[in-house]
Amino acid sequence: MKVLIINGSPHINGCTSTALSEVEKVLNDEGIDTETLNIGMKDIRGCIGCFKCKELKKCVFDDEVNKAAKIFEECDGLLVGTPVYYAGANGTLISFLDRLFHSSYVGKSMKVGACVLSSRRAGSTSAYDEINKYFSIAGMPIATSTYWNEVHGSNKDEVLEDKEGLQTMRNLGRNMAFLIKSINLGKEKYGLPERESGEWTNFIR
Repeated sequence: MKVLIINGSPHINGCTSTALSEVEKVLNDEGIDTETLNIGMKDIRGCIGCFKCKELKKCVFDDEVNKAAKIFEECDGLLVGTPVYYAGANGTLISFLDRLFHSSYVGKSMKVGACVLSSRRAGSTSAYDEINKYFSIAGMPIATSTYWNEVHGSNKDEVLEDKEGLQTMRNLGRNMAFLIKSINLGKEKYGLPERESGEWTNFIR
């Protein structure tokens, strides 16, 4: 069992990384392997809607998105971390997620998704909603904790003083590990749920 961790912060060892590391330690203790990609400083452009991915089965822009898709294919979960800018996620991360979820033909159903937010003071709940929508549209169960998955602080040291935030991260790790293990047991006994497709409501006659 394995989780792919995406750090969307341009500060590799900053606040977001500190939160993700707290989750990662618990996942590892629970027997879940992890692999981290730091994409916050990568040159990642947004989706241009060319739909070339339908032919190639990957994005036409061969960068960190295609690299992540290959890793994600072998994983049981996806953990995404972002700093909060103007009550939203890092723009680079959003470009990355738009293309990862649109262009990769990886089976995402029943892979567990979770996000972690880092902010100085506020805006994290709207960013939390923003990230979770990627998981829900792909049929991915969303791991929750004992509060919204957020830490607060202007720097790493301040985040380490956010005892409730770090506690929330550890509980998230336990819940995510439990979901992954439970879904794996369910797949062995029952298989994956049937997934209908092909109906598109767009009101064009």
